[in-house]
Amino acid sequence: MIRHLHIENYALIEHLDIDLHSGFSVITGETGAGKSIIIGAVGLLLGQRADSRAIKEGAKRCVIEALFDVSDENLEAFFEENDLDYDASECVLRRELTAAGKSRAFINDTPVSLIQLKEIGERLIDVHSQHKNLLLGKENFQQSILDALAGNQLLLADYQAEYKDYRLLCRQLEEAVAEAKRNREDEDYLRYQAEQLAEADLKDGEQEELEAELETLEHAEEIKSSLFQASGCLRAAGDGADALALLRNGIASLRSVAGVYASADELAERMDSCYIELKDIADELESQAEDVEYNPRRLAFVQERLDVIYSLQKKHGVDSADELLSMLRELEEKLLSIENSDDFIEEIRAKMHHQEEKAQALAKQLSEARHAEAKVVEKAMAEKLVPLGMPNVRFKCSVQSLEDELSETGYDQVQFLFNANKSGELKPVSQIASGGEIARVMLSLKALVAGEVKLPTIIFDEIDTGVSGSIAEKMAKMMDEMSRQGRQVLSITHLPQIAALGSYHYKVYKEDTEEETLSHIVQLEEDERVAEIAHMLSGETLTQAALDNARSLLENNH
Repeated sequence: MIRHLHIENYALIEHLDIDLHSGFSVITGETGAGKSIIIGAVGLLLGQRADSRAIKEGAKRCVIEALFDVSDENLEAFFEENDLDYDASECVLRRELTAAGKSRAFINDTPVSLIQLKEIGERLIDVHSQHKNLLLGKENFQQSILDALAGNQLLLADYQAEYKDYRLLCRQLEEAVAEAKRNREDEDYLRYQAEQLAEADLKDGEQEELEAELETLEHAEEIKSSLFQASGCLRAAGDGADALALLRNGIASLRSVAGVYASADELAERMDSCYIELKDIADELESQAEDVEYNPRRLAFVQERLDVIYSLQKKHGVDSADELLSMLRELEEKLLSIENSDDFIEEIRAKMHHQEEKAQALAKQLSEARHAEAKVVEKAMAEKLVPLGMPNVRFKCSVQSLEDELSETGYDQVQFLFNANKSGELKPVSQIASGGEIARVMLSLKALVAGEVKLPTIIFDEIDTGVSGSIAEKMAKMMDEMSRQGRQVLSITHLPQIAALGSYHYKVYKEDTEEETLSHIVQLEEDERVAEIAHMLSGETLTQAALDNARSLLENNH
């Protein structure tokens, strides 16, 4: 339940701090005083879309914060899943909006996403505003009500998991069939491409080797001449003037004085190392010079081979033979896939049918539970609506099953049918019920669901629209009864019969200053409650009769 609500710089509210209580509370005030503003602020704590225009004029930011008592709410799993600090007794939700349009959300002072804020907010508060009466025209809402009353939450979650897998397999089958069709249409062209690449008989690294060989073949004479020339510098042809001969003579001269000159031996060793290295180079130069030769036939072959590779690269828009090889492997895999596509499709189809059977089995259980609960709901709704001024009401919870049409919630179509009179055709509530009747139907549904779904706080925003007198009093008693089931119920109302039944009474009012109009909320004491309810009875002029009537209403209800 909400223990404290803080609103700062939101619409007409500059600063609002109010303590709230368990049980049944009412909020009253003139039209336009700011009651809907408070509901809008609470909606932000439920993750609703923020509008920077809601920030009070001249303020840089607005803040909405609520302190909740969560001692009985078993929220530890949520906090663990979202890696948030957990307090078993208290939880603070906060939403901040800036004039620049930025929005931030917090749970226990830890920044969170709006999805996380919405998830925990919907487990703590249910706000029923007037526009939610329109949900009676939504089939999924009606079905969710029936499932809540039937206790189908876990069964529905299991079904939806199986249905999700079934739909995934359906999509995979559709994609496989479509791809197989496309591939078959392209098969001849793909096979032609693969055969052309296969005929080229490409090898890994072949292109680089051929390009290097081509360079050598095209400059064979130049390379051969350079190698022989370099070799000749080291080793002349028999005249003894080559570099190697000179090194040998130098080494011999040094060793001849080694006995009388200590450094000669070391220098001779160093020159000997040079001699060995140069002799090895000379041998290598001569060997490579012999290997290099101009070969027109080989040159033509290499050029022709590279022309084939370059042509294929240009055709397929790639830069290397390795990429052509990768393309060949992909084409071969695709052709193999085409050949095996029928088997693959049948495999997916078999899995899909198996998954459909699993989903169907759970959908059948859901349907059986809904059909059984529908009778219970019909009886319970009649029992609640008759005292609310509908003595001849007929309410039917229609469950139509279409076993060959699985959806996200099973194969049932749920619709609430209604007629407030003894005769006449039963029709969907949203089509036949008046505004006041819809309000009473929604309150009765909420009262039923409240017994199954343990929401700690329920806020009714003018659910009494279209009713008055004794009916309003009975609606108030229904809300009071909901509060006695261990939850906090707040009702925003214009009716004195409802206001008089609340255990706590809050008044929203506007105050005009020289610069602006501000909205405030206060908790009323006993005498203040009498005056407020008297005003609701008689209008702006406060009469003694209205005061006596208000006092009587309060005394009779407490």
